[in-house]
Amino acid sequence: MIPSMRSLTAEEYVEAFKTFLDHSTEHQCMDEFNKEQMPNIVAGLCHCMSHKAEHASLLLGDFLAVVDLKMIRILQAVHPGVSIDNEIVEPNPQHVAAYKELVNQAPDLQNVSFIWHQLTSLEYEQQMKEKGTHKKFDFIHMIQMLYRVEDIPNTIKFFHSCLDHHGKLLIIILSDSSGWASLWKKSRECLPATDSGHYITCSGITEVLRRLGVEHRVYELPSGWDITECFIEGDAVGGRMMDFLTGTKNFLGTAPPALRRRLQEALCQPECSSSRDGRIIFSNNLSMIVVES
Repeated sequence: MIPSMRSLTAEEYVEAFKTFLDHSTEHQCMDEFNKEQMPNIVAGLCHCMSHKAEHASLLLGDFLAVVDLKMIRILQAVHPGVSIDNEIVEPNPQHVAAYKELVNQAPDLQNVSFIWHQLTSLEYEQQMKEKGTHKKFDFIHMIQMLYRVEDIPNTIKFFHSCLDHHGKLLIIILSDSSGWASLWKKSRECLPATDSGHYITCSGITEVLRRLGVEHRVYELPSGWDITECFIEGDAVGGRMMDFLTGTKNFLGTAPPALRRRLQEALCQPECSSSRDGRIIFSNNLSMIVVES
C-alpha cells in the first residue's frame, strides 16, 4: 500500500531546506544585495542612531542566520562603536539552535546581544500585546517568512508599527518573475493540499503596503535553483528537492503518478525553468522590499 501524503515536520523541513540551499544561489543572491544595497540602507538609520548608544534590530524569518549575521556586520561597519540589541523570532527549534551555534563561533560580535524567541510572528505579537509592551526597532527584516503567516496585512501592519523613527523594514520574498510565481499561478492544482502556506509573491506584498500607505522600494535580484535531480528516478537529492518544493514528505513516493507527472511537466515549462549546460535551472528570483517607517 502506498503511504498517504502528509506535510513535512519541522525536522524534515530543515533537511529538505538544506538540500535547496546546497543547490540554489539563494545565499549568493542575498550576499549580492548585502554588498550592493545594504550599506546605503543601514546608513539611512543614522538619524535615529545618532541620538542613542544602542541599535535595536528584529529578525523574523524561518531561516538564514548566516544572512542575518552578515547584515549585523554591515551595521557594525557603517555605525562603528554602536551596540546592537538583536532579537530573533523563529518557531523552528533546529534553526534557533543552529543560529546560537553560529553566534558562539563568531568572536567579532562582542557588541551584539542576542535574544531568541522560539515563537511564530503571531505568538510574538500576542505576547507583546499581553505584556503591554511595544518595543521599537531601528531595523526589522522578514526573510522569506510571510508564506506561513496567517494574516499577512495585519502582520506587516503590526511590525511596521514597531519601527522607530527613521527605522526600516526589509521584506525578502519571491519575485513575480520567479518560477514559483508561474507555478503557483498556472499549475496550482498540481501542488498537494498538504502544503498549507500562502502562495504569495512580491506584488501581493506591495499591494498590502500600498493599502497601508507606507513608502517602499523594491530591488529585484536573479537567483537560480538546479533541480535536475528532480527528474532522475530514485535520486535521493531529487526526492528531497521535491519535498521542499511541495512541502510534502516523500512526495515522489506518495503522490499519485498523474500528479507527479503534471508537476514535473510544469517545472520544465520555460516560465519556470531554463536549460543550461544540460542542467535544469528553476528560477528562484527574489524581491527585496525596503519599507520606510
